[in-house]
Amino acid sequence: MQRINLDEKWCFRRGMLDSVGMLQWDPGELVNLPHDGMIHLDVTKEAQAQHDSGYYPGDTCNYTRYVMIPREWEKDLVGLQFDGVMMHTSIDVNGCKVGEHHYGYSPFYVDLTDYVTFGEENRITINVNTGVQPSSRWYTGSGLFRGVTLCHSPRVFILPDGINVVTREVTDQIAFLEAQVEIGNETLENHMVEVKVELWKEGEPEEKAVAEARRMIEVGKNNRETARISIHLSDPVLWDAENPNLYIVKATVTDQSVFRTHSNPVPIQTVDEAQTLFGIRTITVDSVRGLRINGKPVKLKGGCVHHDNGLLGAVSLYECEERKIRKLKETGFNAVRTAHNPPSGALVEACDRLGMYIFDEAFDAWGMAKRTGDYSQYFAALWEKDLTAFIKRDRVHPSVIMWSTGNEIPERGGLNQGYSTATKLAECIRTLDPTRPVSNGICSFWSGLDDAMAKGQDQTQNAATEKEADFWEKQTEAFTNGLDVVGYNYMEDLYERDHELYPERVILGSENFPREIGFRWPVVEKLPYVIGEFTWTAWDYIGEAGIGKSLFVEETDPLAKKGPWAVMPSSTTYYPWRLANDADFDITGIRKPQGDYRSVVWGSEKTYLYSMQPQNYGKAEVISMWGFTDARKCWNYTGFEGKPVEVIAFSGAEEVELLLNGVSVGKKEVQKDGNLPNSVRFVLPYEKGVLEAVSYTDGMEVSRDRLATTGEPAEIRLIPEKKELRANGHDVVFVQIEILDQNGLLVTDAQIPLKAVLSGVGELSGFGSANPVTEDNYTQPETYSFRGRATAVIRSGYEQGSAELVIENAQLGSFRTEIRMLL
Repeated sequence: MQRINLDEKWCFRRGMLDSVGMLQWDPGELVNLPHDGMIHLDVTKEAQAQHDSGYYPGDTCNYTRYVMIPREWEKDLVGLQFDGVMMHTSIDVNGCKVGEHHYGYSPFYVDLTDYVTFGEENRITINVNTGVQPSSRWYTGSGLFRGVTLCHSPRVFILPDGINVVTREVTDQIAFLEAQVEIGNETLENHMVEVKVELWKEGEPEEKAVAEARRMIEVGKNNRETARISIHLSDPVLWDAENPNLYIVKATVTDQSVFRTHSNPVPIQTVDEAQTLFGIRTITVDSVRGLRINGKPVKLKGGCVHHDNGLLGAVSLYECEERKIRKLKETGFNAVRTAHNPPSGALVEACDRLGMYIFDEAFDAWGMAKRTGDYSQYFAALWEKDLTAFIKRDRVHPSVIMWSTGNEIPERGGLNQGYSTATKLAECIRTLDPTRPVSNGICSFWSGLDDAMAKGQDQTQNAATEKEADFWEKQTEAFTNGLDVVGYNYMEDLYERDHELYPERVILGSENFPREIGFRWPVVEKLPYVIGEFTWTAWDYIGEAGIGKSLFVEETDPLAKKGPWAVMPSSTTYYPWRLANDADFDITGIRKPQGDYRSVVWGSEKTYLYSMQPQNYGKAEVISMWGFTDARKCWNYTGFEGKPVEVIAFSGAEEVELLLNGVSVGKKEVQKDGNLPNSVRFVLPYEKGVLEAVSYTDGMEVSRDRLATTGEPAEIRLIPEKKELRANGHDVVFVQIEILDQNGLLVTDAQIPLKAVLSGVGELSGFGSANPVTEDNYTQPETYSFRGRATAVIRSGYEQGSAELVIENAQLGSFRTEIRMLL
């Protein structure tokens, strides 16, 4: 199937476009895909979704492009392939509706063959609607946020996402594989087709195929058939997170004859081709040996990630996803959970190439709604179609090691035929892919029970308390039927007890509170039947605003007595809170204190030193269950000289010594138990200068970190993460902006106005900071630095040349950097 990228120059308009006349009334604006219409809107206190969406309003919008369909395609097939469109999508060609799709995250294909005019330009208009709010529990974005592909093929063809390769066994330096190629026949006759499969290592020329095989099959008229071709490969290189070795599989389908009572050669043999990445690896999981990849035990050091890309909104570009996965891997993560929906194909490819396991998730809601406008209203009619498309797209990818049928599903207690539905979804997946385990993220019964059963039950979200022993286990046992791995959301205390109840059950910490990693991870390592955990979350995101906040109050304040649940979004997340604020990385890609802490728990020998704001000394810190202590990389506390200030160091060493201006404040053993092991705290009178933490093991220095008092902002440093982009419309560079003092030190409490000006080629696609509470419009050229930093994102267009980014401040002046756009 010929695939032509259609992402360049779409005309974007607000509202619904239902007539050609409207094209003249509203000129719209030209945009390149992927594109998020919602991120361009201003946040508003009146947004119906409130903190769920980060106060972004819903909207309707449309995209139009004229596409020339060559006359020589007249006897062929033409269609559009979408990796996901947000949401309630309607596709029109030349004013006629040709298809619709409701789920914003699942891939889909629309056949245009009977609607286009060959040899002419055809108007394609795509209307989307996110106006029914709240439609999700987080920021969704809107529009063509994953791009569009034009597909062209003969009438005997390889289906979109129609190639799969299954690793049957690897033994004696031989990989035994089965290639599966789905073939369609859109003719009125039965056809005999030859299917050839070739394999070669990625990066090597096609003529160096390492294996090939072929098969002849019959494909009936107006039908679909799967060619199954056994193939073996000597001396294979296997894929895993440490060694992401990839192959390319290419399928060639040749239409050879029409079959009636015997074969009759066709006058012209048509040929269709397609190829995809894949990797050779095996997966097994059981309660005795745990998870094994290629026969080796693996514990999943996982993080949940939502689909947005911060300053870019929901736009998914490979370069953004690759950057995200690379930074997570550098911290120690080896797995991500695509919470709570099918990810973009770009993220899956990044995980394939970099080596990151994926816990691949299908749905956040089934038939019972979590929000008024969510997928629940379409689940009964569309779940099988959407689930099938998602599985077929991702099953060839080695990074995907586990499927999830859903997250915190209200039907987990059996309501709305939940038990049978759970089994039905798991069996559907096994029909499509029997090689990977199936899971589901199950939480406690803060919802999901009828009135009689809920009476007396703790209704606090993700509560671990029960009104009777084994209550959760009894009510969810039927729901787990069909699951190979049972996901436990925030229920680590049940692991060992449940192993006694269900000794064959494999358990996964499918969601975990971020600040508990220090005392939870040793348990994961100890128990073979627990295969890993996934923190909520690894990367910050828009929406569920303030779920990870902390507040400082007087000890007598009622909030202090109520504890973590006092700072949940519904009660304390006021406009303009925007971000969840619960992650190891902020939305600009800077690692936060909890990420540093996690890296230490996972074995980093580095020391990380942070301070607490002295104005909060003596107060109670009320931290959300998804929050982390408000430690800051700062030693600028003018006006607090001589006042007590608390500092905290994260270290895996035996002890830490604190030095202030070269003088020892004291030495303490690193805490090895309690709520925050691998940490040590000091209290000292504040004094300007340099504060250092030095870690020691066996009396020898291991590492050190420092905080320094800085001067006032004096200059701006621009740090582009790369200097050259490809002029393909999809490449991006993140330019980190730092506010420095006269000595070149980062002023970590600087909050100053900044203006961005981009000249030349490309576009300024995002500009802002990691501030979780802001009214900034990330698509506008003004922002304020946050804790001394801001970020600009430059996206390439389709033109070669140079782009100059200038960052201005009225007091500090102008500072610039140049980016080149190359073919």
